[in-house]
Amino acid sequence: MNIAKNCFVTVLVFLGICFLGFHAHADEAKSRLPRLTMPKIHGFTEGLYGPRFGSSDVKHRQFTAAEARVQLKTNYYFEDESILTDWQTSLNAKCDLYVDMYFGGKVITDLRELNAAFTPAEIVDVKAGRQTLTWGTGDYLFLNDLFPKDYVSFFIGRDDEYLKEPSDALRVTAFPEIANFDFVWIPFFEPNTVADGDRISYFDTFRGAITGRQGERHFVEPSKTAKNFVYAGRIYRNFVSYEAAFYYYRGFDPSPRSYKNEAGRQLYYERMDSYGGSLRGPFLGGIANVEMAYHYSPEDRDGKIRTIQNSMMKYLAGYEKDMGNDLRIGFQYYLEQTLDYGNYKSALLPADYRWDQFRHLITNRITKMFANQTVKVTVFTFFSPSDLDVYVRPVLSWDATDSWNLSVGANLIWGRDSWTEFTSLEKNKNVYVRLRYSF
Repeated sequence: MNIAKNCFVTVLVFLGICFLGFHAHADEAKSRLPRLTMPKIHGFTEGLYGPRFGSSDVKHRQFTAAEARVQLKTNYYFEDESILTDWQTSLNAKCDLYVDMYFGGKVITDLRELNAAFTPAEIVDVKAGRQTLTWGTGDYLFLNDLFPKDYVSFFIGRDDEYLKEPSDALRVTAFPEIANFDFVWIPFFEPNTVADGDRISYFDTFRGAITGRQGERHFVEPSKTAKNFVYAGRIYRNFVSYEAAFYYYRGFDPSPRSYKNEAGRQLYYERMDSYGGSLRGPFLGGIANVEMAYHYSPEDRDGKIRTIQNSMMKYLAGYEKDMGNDLRIGFQYYLEQTLDYGNYKSALLPADYRWDQFRHLITNRITKMFANQTVKVTVFTFFSPSDLDVYVRPVLSWDATDSWNLSVGANLIWGRDSWTEFTSLEKNKNVYVRLRYSF
């Protein structure tokens, strides 16, 4: 990762805040100058190993993950009388350093956070710099949360923290009486991390088969110019015990679903505008949620261009309930609808794969705690009755002490057709073990 590029916005913000803090009151006494407290550093060290079972043409057929990781995080707070103290300014950093034996012991730096957070007005919070962004009501299902995800980490047994990737962004949140408002500006589009054949095999539409290192597809990202800035917004408020939210996103599809150049095997991230809403609150002794999103494809307004993803509607309904005795159960029903489907079918060539107009997905999460809540067993299941594929994620986690945690889990996938979402990944079945020491 090019840290200098990824932290460009953050560095500018830090310099601006420091300049403001030290010079806004230059005529006042020296005691007015801000100073930093000595920071406390927290984090963890972790080892991860994940044997693979199932044949796949990838770099290592024996395992999907073998890595040693350390994460360090800290917060800096300004003291004394200054504008930075008045604004409750904090500087936040979180960075991972890990040795990835899958790639021959390569040392990788992953900057997870580097930002400034401050409150310039009573009803306004600002965070600028590298940060993880998320919203929406789904459990592992993202309709209006179009911020970057790392699905490779998800499928190889890394902690759920690594599913959501950070962005260099400016986030402004306002809390007037009428409602709460979120605005996000991302100057550099960051896509999802998806299977590329090196570690995780996938279904290659160019080859017509599940492939690994033999795959030759290429992803084309939008240029880093002002016209390609990404914007997102959310308006939300509570009505008694229910939270309602409306969402907007203007940017690009975070996953490459459209074809830039078929002869060159190039896929790209088409422009996308998204509008959605959600409602979450108590229902029948548990918590229910509904969410919907309209993903508009401005490059293919009527669905007549076969190489560009059509506009889509997405719907979600969920329910979870505490059953007592440390047992919690949740269900979700998710529906994807491809719009202008007749135009889409008419534009297809005889050799093209044809995706269904509707894709149905049902999920179930079962969580049970044992031994004074030091042992947690979770089974999360995805099942698509339309694709006829299933993905099961069992995890057993044991907090041996306040510092030591052992997790054992698996990623188990089966299905009928190799081109459906989960079956395309079925050759990546694996089990894994993680041992973490937190400090």
